[in-house]
Amino acid sequence: MRAGGIAVNRLLADAAGHTVDRARQAVRDAILLTVADARAAGVLAALAVGDQAAIGRDDWDLFRHTGVAHLMSISGLHVTLFAWLAALLIGPLWRLSPRLMLALPTPSAARWGGVRAAAGYALLAGWGVPAQRTLWMLATVALRWPATLLLLAAACLVTLLDPWALLQPGFWLSFAAVAMLMLSEPAGGWQGAVVGLGRQLVQALKGALRTQLVASVGLAPLSLVFFQQVSLVGFIANLLAIPLVTLVIVPLALAGILWQPLWALASALVQALLAVLQGLAGWPFGVWTAAAVPAWGMAVGLLGGALLLMPLPWRLRLLGLPLLLPLLAPPLARPAAGEVEVVAADIGQGTAVLVRTRDHLLVYDAGPRYSTDTDAAQRALTPLLRSRGEGRIDRLMLSHRDIDHVGSAASLLDELPVAALATSLPAGQSLLPGKVPHRRCADGQAWDWDGVHFELLRPQPADYLPSARPNTLSCVLRVEGAAGRRLLLAGDIEAAQEAALVKRLGRGLRSQVLLVPHHGRKTSSSEAILEAVAPRTAVVQAGYRSRFGHPAPEVVGRYRALGVELQRSDACGAWLWDAQGGAQSQRESARRYWHHRAIGGPVRGP
Repeated sequence: MRAGGIAVNRLLADAAGHTVDRARQAVRDAILLTVADARAAGVLAALAVGDQAAIGRDDWDLFRHTGVAHLMSISGLHVTLFAWLAALLIGPLWRLSPRLMLALPTPSAARWGGVRAAAGYALLAGWGVPAQRTLWMLATVALRWPATLLLLAAACLVTLLDPWALLQPGFWLSFAAVAMLMLSEPAGGWQGAVVGLGRQLVQALKGALRTQLVASVGLAPLSLVFFQQVSLVGFIANLLAIPLVTLVIVPLALAGILWQPLWALASALVQALLAVLQGLAGWPFGVWTAAAVPAWGMAVGLLGGALLLMPLPWRLRLLGLPLLLPLLAPPLARPAAGEVEVVAADIGQGTAVLVRTRDHLLVYDAGPRYSTDTDAAQRALTPLLRSRGEGRIDRLMLSHRDIDHVGSAASLLDELPVAALATSLPAGQSLLPGKVPHRRCADGQAWDWDGVHFELLRPQPADYLPSARPNTLSCVLRVEGAAGRRLLLAGDIEAAQEAALVKRLGRGLRSQVLLVPHHGRKTSSSEAILEAVAPRTAVVQAGYRSRFGHPAPEVVGRYRALGVELQRSDACGAWLWDAQGGAQSQRESARRYWHHRAIGGPVRGP
């Protein structure tokens, strides 16, 4: 609330919020205050109360690359273990009372007591999809339903309670893992008649190895479908992490709620696990990445994974290997020589454009940093590049130093190899110097890739003054294909810089596509440059209901008056200009029911 123009900050009352939420917050705060190591504290908070935000971005990357991310949230394995421990405790206590045993047999009391305890733990842990799935399956197990029926019932119940769960990768990974274990179970299972403790241990070890192998192989196709990557060291990492996290760290994290010194021991174990995982992540070729595939490739690849796991003769199982090829090495569509493909990414308020020739990729700006924990590269740009099968960036051009253009550059440099860097950044900027060769943008610089000509039009060397504002130093890039198709990327130049370009180049600026200068701010997109460029399409990368008012209504009016098609990322999402000159917007080609048309989609002239 504001009073007299001054913001008044108030803490919520102690009784505010739901009881469960307050309990979760209290446990989280206690862990973060008690455990000295911040990384270990974040992992323990995630395992105890499902606070996944407590784990840093770098650690999440480590867990994904080593294939153990599923263990760092409240997984079904954790809920099942909790229910089993609760049942073991309830059974002996129930037998102490003859009256209770007469009212309800001890085995039933233990089973349903375990289910109730699991429900409490699932609520404390945030009620995620894996926890829900496990809880409903435990309930149906207590009813003695058949395994396949209880899995189907759990899936139906989760979907009825939360239909949007179907859009979460965790839903499919969670249920698929259990289904694959059921599907691959040989007749009679691994149990059979076991004689002696030694034989039991051998059988238990065989079962654990088989379970991990099934999970690693069976979930690999789904991981490629959802994330375009799969960990090749995940099998080894999980052999250590599953028993350590499930049987030791999670119980210590929960027991620490009652006796906090146990968190110190859990913290030491987490630190040791992190050290081992970092060693595994450093292995060459530890992660396999592949481009996204069409629906037919997904179906074929998933069928291949299922065949490998079915209890069939090996000569039939091996038929699944060639079916995995569309997922492991999908065909990549690339422009022909002399052609260029352009993608204006949907990254909110900021700029990030991909320019692809046959054998080269240029990325113009890296998008904004959203907070201390996340940025456009992590949330949108890197997944987009992976889905397109881009393994490296041949040149990263950062137009100027504004945060909505370079905020994600460091993350992008960490995620993908970059061959060259071109910027107008001042000396001493944190990105410079680095391992990547750097060249300062300047008018006249030009190069050719695969029959496509690239040329910088600004800034001029004389523009690099100590007093120059960042916008005035924006790298302005023109891209021209062999057939004369042109793209002009104008950064955040303003009217004065536009006038200088028009005076120097005039009609030489003509381009079919223009990246609207400064996101459509009213100090840019002057009539002079619009008449000189004469674009057929202008692309605005701006946030939904931008607090800066981008694009300004008067700017939109100028484009309308000239009959220019105006594509806005806040309305159309990512925008693609393909190698043949066709254009499409992501929200039109893959429309969802929540994509409204309030902004009106593309704006056309009369």
